Amino acid sequence: MPPATRRPASRATRGTVGVSWEAVELAPVLLVSGSEGLLADRAVDRVVALARAADPGVEVTRIDAADYTVGTLGVVSSPSLFAEDKVLVIDGLERAGDDLLSDVTGYLVAPPADVVLVLRHAGGQRGKKLLDALRASGVPTVACDVIKSDGDKSAFVTAELRRAGRRADAQAVRALVDAVGSDLRELASSCAQLVADTTGLIGPDVVERYYGGRIEATGFRVADAAVAGQTGQAVSLLRHALATGVDPVPIVAALAAKLRVLAKVAAVRGRGAGAVRDLGLAPWQTDRAMSELRRWTPEGLASAISAVAQADAEVKGEGRDPQFAVERAVLRVAGAVGS
Repeated sequence: MPPATRRPASRATRGTVGVSWEAVELAPVLLVSGSEGLLADRAVDRVVALARAADPGVEVTRIDAADYTVGTLGVVSSPSLFAEDKVLVIDGLERAGDDLLSDVTGYLVAPPADVVLVLRHAGGQRGKKLLDALRASGVPTVACDVIKSDGDKSAFVTAELRRAGRRADAQAVRALVDAVGSDLRELASSCAQLVADTTGLIGPDVVERYYGGRIEATGFRVADAAVAGQTGQAVSLLRHALATGVDPVPIVAALAAKLRVLAKVAAVRGRGAGAVRDLGLAPWQTDRAMSELRRWTPEGLASAISAVAQADAEVKGEGRDPQFAVERAVLRVAGAVGS
């Protein structure tokens, strides 16, 4: 392996804590931390690829933390007869027993020069003392946290396409995120399919052709469409959500939460920025509510809130048909826009 990988971890990794999977380089010990499996897989794959580029004969060994027996780390990391370089990957450190945690702690005192040890931890408190020791010593940490926000998912899609030498306009990226949803592996697979099956700039029409029937119909998307007065879109999303098993209760809760924010902002928007800040809402929430309120009258907002309150009672036992109750509420909310 390159000489840089043979230095003590405290010297080789200075200033590299928190690297992305794309930027990770070989080091005596590496920590891949976070529960986003796709990113963690890519980090490990990159390390193995770098090691093989440096030495095509490198020996790669994977160990499942849950199946570990005491002393295994010492055995697999010891020099082999032919002195090959080695990559050791320990998966599931969050499930490690005391034997593994103890062996890794001892290993860190003097990592072998020809070995790269990759420790993969998906989150949780198990092994926290070891994780703290790794980070304190400057061991490179590859951050593989779950991507939750639509903005981060859009950035992921853009980066996936860029790595493949392709681009998509902003509407297409947003459409793909809306259609495929929150699973990063599925997003990556969808990007790969679009790259393989299309040419040129990817537009929303292309995404619609491939994924138009797969809109992720959550309660919040239903609420967004209803509050925007998009009756057809709101009902379509709602019916898709119900058909795929979404319970009516959280959909009504999403409607109620959306209208609550509108009501709060409407009550103070004439009192200055300070009053709006005192609501304790995120800036994006207040900005969006201010924009949406341009289409609402006080009477329309009151009518929508009343409709959702009735639906809330019905989906929680007072009505016979929860699905009918939530659809009627969605229609009433959308119909109240501008009234």
